[in-house]
Amino acid sequence: MLRLILAALLVVAVRAADIPEWCKALPRPEYKALKRVPAADPWFEVYEVRPGVFAIYEPHQFEEVISYLIAGNRRAILFDTGMGIGDMRRTVRALTALPITVLNSHTHNDHVGDNWQFDDVRNLDTAFTRTNAKGSREDAQAELAPDDLCTPLPAGFDAAAYCTRPWHIAGWIHDGDRIDLGGRTIEVLATPGHTPDEISLLDWRNGLLFTGDTYYPAPIWLYRPETDLAAYESSLRRLTALAPQVNLLLTSHNVPTAAPAALSTVLDAFLDVRAGKVAPVIRGDDAIYTVNSVTFRMHAPGPAPRR
Repeated sequence: MLRLILAALLVVAVRAADIPEWCKALPRPEYKALKRVPAADPWFEVYEVRPGVFAIYEPHQFEEVISYLIAGNRRAILFDTGMGIGDMRRTVRALTALPITVLNSHTHNDHVGDNWQFDDVRNLDTAFTRTNAKGSREDAQAELAPDDLCTPLPAGFDAAAYCTRPWHIAGWIHDGDRIDLGGRTIEVLATPGHTPDEISLLDWRNGLLFTGDTYYPAPIWLYRPETDLAAYESSLRRLTALAPQVNLLLTSHNVPTAAPAALSTVLDAFLDVRAGKVAPVIRGDDAIYTVNSVTFRMHAPGPAPRR
């Protein structure tokens, strides 16, 4: 019996050693304060963060992407469609029968994976968006590296065929557009920088600001070829100026909710980096800048690597 117990403990220890380091932070304690609701697809966890606002969280993959269903009385917005590993349409249809318009915070693969499932997808009109809407394979496949997964992929998921599928853009959105959902109006804010087509959403009546990848409570990635640091600074300034009128930030990675004051903290940190006041840690082609609790991943100083 003792041998069996020791063998079982050894198996558990080996499995624990095989778990990627980032998985050990899960479940994140912030989720205990949120109202969890049943998810139709086990790849997701769903939380009602405010009445009519559902965070659709993907905790099993390193990006820890969060999409949002924002419901009014007559229609709903789905802000991003996630990785395309779980079934987003099935998940949101279990939450609402309202007509759904998909808006993407931006068109990186981890936010558009299930766009193809929806008829009414609307994006900013940029060359970057048009290219990504054609679909891609390389970035999607990179998300399946063993160190990027906490749990096995869903049963029946074809990892070899995994890609970002093309989607049809039903119409274009513009900075300042207001979308009436019935009892809730959402304003579109163009916030380029992380990508040329980055947007945020503002629910004025309820004081909710959906920040996409302009801000989230984790290392902020600003190293891709499409990133524009000057544009990012302008967008971050814009959102920070709105903070006094906002009750809550809803972010697109790791943890759904954050205090509006976080924006000024991030802006101050970013300005220190841009002013050369922060020494980076160089990791290959990347430079990691940390200011107090804020971390940015950027290109290492010097010419950007060829792509």
